[in-house]
This record gives sequence, C-alpha cells and structure tokens, in this order.
Amino acid sequence: MSMTKEHAAQLKDKPAIVCCRTVKGTVISPADLEDPAIFPDLEESGLITITPETLTVGEVMGATLKIDIDALNCLTADILDGVTLKAAATAPASAAPAPASAAAGKPAGPSFGGGVFHFKVDKADGLEFSFPLGGYGGGGGEFVESVVAGEQSGVEEVSDEITGTLEKRHFTVKEVRLGDKTEFADGVLSIRKAVVQDALKKFPLIKKMELDVITPEKRHVHTETIMDVVPIATKVEGEVGFGITNTLDGTVFMLTGVDEEGTQVHEFGSSNGFLDETVIYGRPGCPDEDEIVIRVHCVLERLTGMERRGPMAAHGACDVVIQEVRDVLKPIPAAAASKVETLNVVKRHGRPRVLLVKEIMGQGAMHDNILIPMEPAGVPGGRPNVDLGNVPIAMNVNEVRDGAIHALCCIGPASKEMTRHYFREPIVNLMADDPEINLVGVVFVGSPQVNDEKTFVSKRLGAMADTMDIEGAIVMTEGFGNNHVDFTSHIEELGKRGIKTIGMTYAAYQGQLVVGNQYTDAMIEMNKDAGGFESERLGENTLTLNEAKRALSMLKNKLAGVPIEPPDNKWSQSIIDANQKAVDAVMH
Repeated sequence: MSMTKEHAAQLKDKPAIVCCRTVKGTVISPADLEDPAIFPDLEESGLITITPETLTVGEVMGATLKIDIDALNCLTADILDGVTLKAAATAPASAAPAPASAAAGKPAGPSFGGGVFHFKVDKADGLEFSFPLGGYGGGGGEFVESVVAGEQSGVEEVSDEITGTLEKRHFTVKEVRLGDKTEFADGVLSIRKAVVQDALKKFPLIKKMELDVITPEKRHVHTETIMDVVPIATKVEGEVGFGITNTLDGTVFMLTGVDEEGTQVHEFGSSNGFLDETVIYGRPGCPDEDEIVIRVHCVLERLTGMERRGPMAAHGACDVVIQEVRDVLKPIPAAAASKVETLNVVKRHGRPRVLLVKEIMGQGAMHDNILIPMEPAGVPGGRPNVDLGNVPIAMNVNEVRDGAIHALCCIGPASKEMTRHYFREPIVNLMADDPEINLVGVVFVGSPQVNDEKTFVSKRLGAMADTMDIEGAIVMTEGFGNNHVDFTSHIEELGKRGIKTIGMTYAAYQGQLVVGNQYTDAMIEMNKDAGGFESERLGENTLTLNEAKRALSMLKNKLAGVPIEPPDNKWSQSIIDANQKAVDAVMH
C-alpha cells in the first residue's frame, strides 16, 4: 500500500521501504514507498527487517535508485544516488527538556492551555464567564486571561444558548403483574395477558408468543437469545426529542426469539442461556441489577429468523405490548412523578464545535434500525436506515436521549447496542453536558454491505461535516468486521478535511481492524472481555461511561495539539488501564 505526498510528509522520519519491485534509475517518490503503519505486522511475519542503515522517508525523496530491487526492500545509502541525509539535531545546553507525548491517548499536559480560562466580554457590561479548560495532565498549567472587545475582536463570544428542551417525568415501578387489565397505580404495573393475542393477529409471521415477568431474585432461568432490551416511555406532549415524555423506572421489556425449528434469532454468537449468567447487568443497554424484566418471547415462522421480515415482525409484536403500557402511562399527572428531568439542547458559543458520529448496522436482512419513531424507543412511524440508503441522518442530542433509535440488528450480543442503550447513551450525555465543547449534534450513518455503498455514505458524511464547520469529532461503531471498512473510511473523510477525529470500537483480539489509514491514529478500545473475544454475554463490550471519558479526553487533547503516541502493535489491556487511571484522576 503506497503513500500519498501528504502522508509521506507526515511520516518523513519513518523507515523507507519500497512497496513494489523497483527498477534501476527510479527517482524515489511517495508512490514507491510502503506505508509504515503496517511495518509491525510485516516485521512480525518476517517479511521485512529494518536495520540501522535503513534511511528515512524524508532522506530518500528525490534520490535515484542504482540497482533493481524487489518489493519490501529497505532503502540504504549504498543503493541510492542523491540522498539527503538528515543532520543530527543539537540543542543548547540550557534548553529545557521537551514534554513527553501522551501514550496511546493518555492525556499529557493540560488541554487548551490548562487551568481555568477566564473570559471577560466588555460588550456585556462586564459580565464574566469562568469555565475549566482541560487540566487533564494533572496540574502545572497557568491561568490565562483574555479580554475581548466585542465584535472588533473577530472572536466568537463565549455564551450558552438553549435551543430546545425535553422534560422527562419518571415514575417508579415496584411490582409487575400479569392480569386481565393493563393499568399503573401506586407503583404496580399490571399488563393484560390477552394483549399477546392482539399482537399475533397483527403479525402472522409470529407463530407463538409468550409473556412473563422475571424479578431480580429469580433470574436463574433459561432464556433464548436476547434480541432487544426496550425502555418504557411515551410522549405526553410534542414529538420525540421535544416536549414532555413519561417514562417508567424499575422495569424494562426484553425481547427474545427463535424460529419454529428452535434456531436462535442471531448472527454472530447467541445470548441464550441462564439469564443471570448471559447478561452484564448495569450496562447502558441492559437491565440494571434491581430491575424487573418483562420478557416477550417470539417463535418465528420457520427459516425467517435470518430474513428481514422475521426479526421485524418480532419487534413489531413486542411493541404492541409496550404500546398498551404506554397508553396507560400517558395520562398520569406530573405530580405523581418520582423525578422530573429537564434536558436542554445547548449551543455553547465560543467553544470547539464537535460532532458525534454513530455508525449503525445497515447490511440488510436482520441488520437494520428504526429511526425517529412516533413513540420513544418505538417501531411505528419510524424509518429503517436501510430503506433510507444508510445515508447520514443528523439528530439533536435530545432526539437521541428521547428514544429516536430502535435497534433491530442481531449482531454479536457482547457488542450489540440495544434500544435501551440509545435511550441513555453515556457519550451523548457526557458530551452534551460538557461546558468545554459545543456538541453540534449526533449523526447516525448506516453500514451498507457493498463496498461502493460504504464509500458513498462515507463521502456524504464528509460533505455533511463540511457544512457544519466542525473542529473535532468522535466516530464510533458497534460490532466488528465488515463495518470496520466504512468505520475507518468515515474517520478518513473527516480527517482529510482537517477535523480532529477519535475512533471508538470493539477490536481487541478477535475484532482487530483489518483496514486503516493515516487518520486512524487515535482509537479507543471498548473490549472488556479478559481474552479479547466476543463473549456472547449481553452488553459486555458495549460503550460505558469509562470509554466515553477516555474518548472525550483524547479528543480534547487532540484539539489542543497534544501528540498521541501510537499504541502497541497488539491489543494491550495495560495501556487501557493506564489511560483510564489518568482520566479518572481528573474526570469525576
């Protein structure tokens, strides 16, 4: 894989090795050289041996080869004419030592100059704003003061503008019963058992449907593969992302499924087993330790589990049950709420404009998601991202936090983001509430199956970012393998536009990236399995607050120009642990 001129300039101090057979008389250019990013793998496999005599990329540019050489040969001075040898650097005796760079994303030095940035705006009658600007290096930063004279400075004034508000009213469930009527009163949720028959009539592909209640102390029961975990919420006023939402705490719906032959509805790995052993409780997309699980089990028509229509029918049937609960939740007065949460969409003027990009599955069949349904985390009224061509769809943070995504895909359970995950996505909440950045929105982009389509949606993402005047971005994806092709392409499309970009994915041992580029230089690993595998335990390798903190810290450092050292060639838990320890020391 040869290099571009721009890439070679960035890697001028790396070893120079030809990518292909090169003949005598060739004037060495970036196109003749192999990308140093793959050198560790080539060395490990014995295909190359880098010696002290190997020249650097910068030294061989424009030199003429004196002999014919085969691919993957190191370039040395004895086989080249016109080599520009690099002079040895000398520093004055009094020069201070250079600061160490950050090890694989470890915060090094205070972001944005460190300490606290004290900002005074004369045009606002002396109103002053003081807010933290990084400080992720553990002290040592100086206080910086700046006085701006209104419009004459050409610098955007620091201010917060609320552009939207969502009110979430929380009601606590203490007990769930199955009975003759669906109702909610005094903390007791009753669900009409016959609602199952209504769902079966609407979805004939579902041949059998069961409804049961599993309390925390009775989780040692067998379960078929878990297709989804869904929160219970309903709109009281406005559309998803706006107005008022009533939501139930203390219980969630869980959808499980097999076909008539007993085949699990899944793709890469299945989460069937004992419920207390196959779920990582407390993950954003999973039930919490003390929550009551309302399980909806669907038996699909034979051989439809791997077709689009099968899982779609199961999710639709489950939503029929949930909607009946939503209907009794709607009229409950605000006075009965145990908690009222006000979520604002805030434009933080004068801070770096950043974007969160979430790549979701879109290969078709059972790889799909429903976007912006009529009810939070619902199905009716939503648009499948596959039908939309997987093109980037921008949302504000409250649309995401109000259940604008219903997850249909059946990928490996350890890295699958359930519908509930989006309802309480840690990185959305962290970025939306951080006073040091201006989160302009969240973009969901599907991962198509065909490479040409992957390229198309990546380029559309880059074009969209162009219109947003973005300075930084975090790109993340669930799962691994095929979707890593467009995942790295998204990072490249943003990076080549000068947007400082961080990547987040499960890779570890089993899912390590098979593609990369010069912009995939700052990555956050989401693996939490000891061996680095798809563990088939629901939610184990999904994003948590820990990874969100590391990603945001790394983004701030990159925006501030703090260098990020490359990681080890193989997955290393020690680097992750060291970075997490550094971040935890300053982010609470």
